[in-house]
Amino acid sequence: MRQSILLTAVLSAMSFAQVSYAAEEAKEEAKSDWTATGNIGVVSDYYFRGISQSWHKPTVQGGMDITHSSGFYTGLWGSGVTPNTYPDATTEIDIYAGYNGTIPTVEKLGYTVGIYGYLYPGGSWKKYRGSTTLDSNGNPDPNRPLTPGGGRWDTYEANVGISYDWISAKLSYTLTDWFGADKSTGWNGSTKGSTYIELNAAYPLPWWDLTLIAHVGRLDVAGKLDTQFTTDGGANFPSSSLSGATNPDYTDWKIGLSKAFKIGATEGWNAGVYWIESDNSRYWGYRGYGGSSFNGKGTNGAVESKNLNDGRLVLTLGRTF
Repeated sequence: MRQSILLTAVLSAMSFAQVSYAAEEAKEEAKSDWTATGNIGVVSDYYFRGISQSWHKPTVQGGMDITHSSGFYTGLWGSGVTPNTYPDATTEIDIYAGYNGTIPTVEKLGYTVGIYGYLYPGGSWKKYRGSTTLDSNGNPDPNRPLTPGGGRWDTYEANVGISYDWISAKLSYTLTDWFGADKSTGWNGSTKGSTYIELNAAYPLPWWDLTLIAHVGRLDVAGKLDTQFTTDGGANFPSSSLSGATNPDYTDWKIGLSKAFKIGATEGWNAGVYWIESDNSRYWGYRGYGGSSFNGKGTNGAVESKNLNDGRLVLTLGRTF
């Protein structure tokens, strides 16, 4: 349940006190245009755009949003992530801001524009290590970085979307390299301008206050892996994988049910059950580059890996307050 940032004015006395009250009430009403809400929850698996970010393990999430009656919004959100994908980072922190508006000529038609940043404190490509990494003498050294010239995983996007009643669509466009992917990290060039387009639906069902959730999205990365990229004078090949796939593009989908409910006198609770999945297992599966651990895990003969895109039933429980 959304709560006002400031308390409403209390009724005052008559005469001159009424004038003072009216001025104070107007001031309070102006301030109450701002609304702050918080949220906290737990998920059985943190899937972001069809790819597991938690190595198929549960994690805790939470954040805060501030909105204005004009349509402006800003917020902060965080989640646990796996250091297997983001070496030396265990937390994702998102920062965002934008504007939501309506188109008066068409009832229930709205739009949104915004900026979104994904931050991974402590993590960077400089800490990307492989269990098959060799030192300068050709001996196994899983603690030796594979891309010492790389930058951070942090990524910033601009987005624009449109909605009608319970259905919406959005396009996100990377303003920076896609999660640090560039020539210094084993790609064939800059990945700025990568796009993610999505179609979402939240249809209220007539039974038990359930909402049907559906989603389909498409990622197109502005670049591919450079399989000739090497470090340590050609001793290591960070961009190689068993499958040989170099293209990370994929389509993902999600379908499930969510339900808002109360526990005792407390409102704002929500639970959900969703099936989430994406294609391109050659890249994101256990034999692909995207499904491999970047944290030095595995043996000298094989990097630890998982199918990070495979279909999973994901359970969520959270509360907004």
